[in-house]
Amino acid sequence: MSSRARHAVLALTGAALASAPLALAPAHAGTAPGTISLHRGGPARSLTFTARRDGEAVIGFSVAAPGVSWAAKGAESAVVSIAVDGRHVTDLVVPSSTPTARSLGLGHVRHGRHRVTLRFARGSAPAARRVTLARPRVTLPAAAQLALRHAPVVVGRTNGPLNDPYQNATTDTPLIAWHETKPAAAPGHQIIEYSVVWSNEDGGTDSPALMARWGRTTDIEWIYRVEVDAQGRRVDGTGVYQAPEHLTLKFTGRYEGDHPVLQTCTQNNNMCDVVSAGAPLRFLPDATATRPAGRAREVVMDREPWTYQIMAQEMVREGKIEKPSDPATRAVGDQRTYLWAEFAKTTGAARGLGSVPGVALGVRLKADPSRLYRSDHDEPTWSIDRDGAVATTVELPEGTKLSDIASVEAIRRPIGLGDNGAPATVTAINRGFLLDSSYLPGPSGITWTGSVTLTQQQPTAVLWRP
Repeated sequence: MSSRARHAVLALTGAALASAPLALAPAHAGTAPGTISLHRGGPARSLTFTARRDGEAVIGFSVAAPGVSWAAKGAESAVVSIAVDGRHVTDLVVPSSTPTARSLGLGHVRHGRHRVTLRFARGSAPAARRVTLARPRVTLPAAAQLALRHAPVVVGRTNGPLNDPYQNATTDTPLIAWHETKPAAAPGHQIIEYSVVWSNEDGGTDSPALMARWGRTTDIEWIYRVEVDAQGRRVDGTGVYQAPEHLTLKFTGRYEGDHPVLQTCTQNNNMCDVVSAGAPLRFLPDATATRPAGRAREVVMDREPWTYQIMAQEMVREGKIEKPSDPATRAVGDQRTYLWAEFAKTTGAARGLGSVPGVALGVRLKADPSRLYRSDHDEPTWSIDRDGAVATTVELPEGTKLSDIASVEAIRRPIGLGDNGAPATVTAINRGFLLDSSYLPGPSGITWTGSVTLTQQQPTAVLWRP
C-alpha cells in the first residue's frame, strides 16, 4: 500500500460551512470546500472529521485577517483559538491580511468522529475584526506520526517587561517548527529534537549581531529533545529542554499524552517546565517538517517565505531599523538592502595560542569595486566561528540589485585576542538573495561550490563572480 493510501481517511462536514456540499479529497484526506469566517464578538464555528484510526492529527488552511498588519501597532494580529471535542488544543496568531498557508497540531485523537471548534479569541489587536480560513483540512499524516506524537506544547510567555499574558500575539510569536532525528546509543532507539522559529527575541543577542552571525533577526531555538524506543515510546527520564541561560535541563513537568508542556519564560524564548497558572495562549506547532541535510537552520525559513516578512515587520514596528539605512554603520538598516547568504565552512587545527578564526563575507559592487561591504562590519566577534552551513547578511546601499554585485569574497578574522593560526576552508555558497519590496525573498542568484582555504598569510579569497 502506498504512503498516500496509508494516510487516515478523514471525512469533514461543514457545520461552519452550512450550505456547502460535502466534498471528499483523495484517500489520504477529506476537505471541506469554502471558507470559515470568524468575527470579533461572533459565534464559534466548527467542523467535524472522522478518524479511521487512532493517531496524531494536523489541521491546515489558508488564513488571513483583513485589516491586520504585524508592522502596525494596534493592528498586529488576530488570534484564533482551536479546540478538539471541547478541549483547548492550540492557538494561532494571524499576523497578516494576506492569505497564508498555515498548519497546526491537533494532538492525539482516537478512532471515530471529532469536532474542531474555532473562535475569534482574546489577545487579538484592536484593528482585527475578522479571520478567514480557506480550504480547511484535517489529516493524520502516517509518515510523521512519531514526530507529531512527542511534539511539545508551548504555553505563551506571560512575564517580562510587558507583563501581558497575551504578549505573544504582538511580539516574539512562534512562526514555524520542525524536528530532527538521530540514532541513540540503544539499538533501534532514536533521539528527536524539536525547534521553533520565533518572529524576534526581546532579549539575548542584539539585532546587528543576529544579522551578522546568524543571518536573520528571528530567534531560532531548539526547545525539547527526547529518546524513543523502537516502538516510538518515550524512554523515561530522557526528555530535556532548553532552559534559561541556554542550559539543558531534564524535563520534570507535565505531559499531555506524550506531549511535554513547556512555557516560554525568558525574553529570548527559552523554556521552563513549570507553567504559569491561567496562561491563556498555547501553541502546538505542526512539527512534521525536517531540515535538509547539510543546510543551515535558516533554510526552514526559506521554505516559508512569509516568515521573512513577519520578521522584518516586527523590526519596523519596534523601532529597531536605522533610518535612513547606512551600510557604514553597525545598526540594522532596511532589511531589503541586505544580501542574505548561506555558506559552508570548516576550521582546521590550531597551530598556536590565541582566538579561533571566524569567517565573514564581503561584497564588492560593480559601481565601486574598491569598497568592500562586510557581513561583520569589521567587528571581530561578528565573524562566524562555528562550522558547517551558516547564514549571514551583508548590508548594501539602498537600491542595490543582485546584478550590481561584482564579487563575493571570504574573509578570515580571529574573533578575539591573538590568532591560533587555524586555517578556515570555505566550500560553498548555498544561496544568496535580496528581499523584495514586500520583504519576501527573491530568487537566489548567487551559488558557488569549490574549496578555498584561508590562512594567516592569505586571509581573503574571492568565492564568486557573475
